[in-house]
Amino acid sequence: MQRVLVIGPCGAGKSTAAVELGRLLDLPVHHLDRLHWREGWVESSREDLLGALAPILAGERWLIDGNYGGTMGERLERADTVLYLDYPTWLCLWRAFGRIRRFRGASRPDMAPGCPERFDPAFFWYILIFRRGPRRRTEARLKGHEHKVRRFAHPRDLRRWMDGLGHAALAKPAALG
Repeated sequence: MQRVLVIGPCGAGKSTAAVELGRLLDLPVHHLDRLHWREGWVESSREDLLGALAPILAGERWLIDGNYGGTMGERLERADTVLYLDYPTWLCLWRAFGRIRRFRGASRPDMAPGCPERFDPAFFWYILIFRRGPRRRTEARLKGHEHKVRRFAHPRDLRRWMDGLGHAALAKPAALG
């Protein structure tokens, strides 16, 4: 795993998983929210986001978290692994509320500066309808890349898998100098 995507609905914990996985695999982590948003919750254009992604995608080693369907094709072409946090809606809503409580009024570490966490009804509506629209579009974009996808239906499944990675890394013999 040298070029990894972490995707899934808002509130699934993509950024948290990306940071931990980046540490385990010694990969540089890039958060699409950080690349996409500008101060004051101003969205960048698709072209600006692709411009910011281009040097990352050209690299041989990276981990990128976020869906952003408009750039999914470019990322899927270069990725060797896709971790799909396909979690239940109720869990994503619960986690989104927890994130607001934790960071309310401040920008999250994975978010662009000047974008303080706040309650946004449209954001919660997006999570509620994710399975009826955005998830279907994500599934369609994954066609032809299924061999790269590891789907996790619950955080405990991801935890078990990541714990296995950690144990495998610890079991590797040190390189001989």
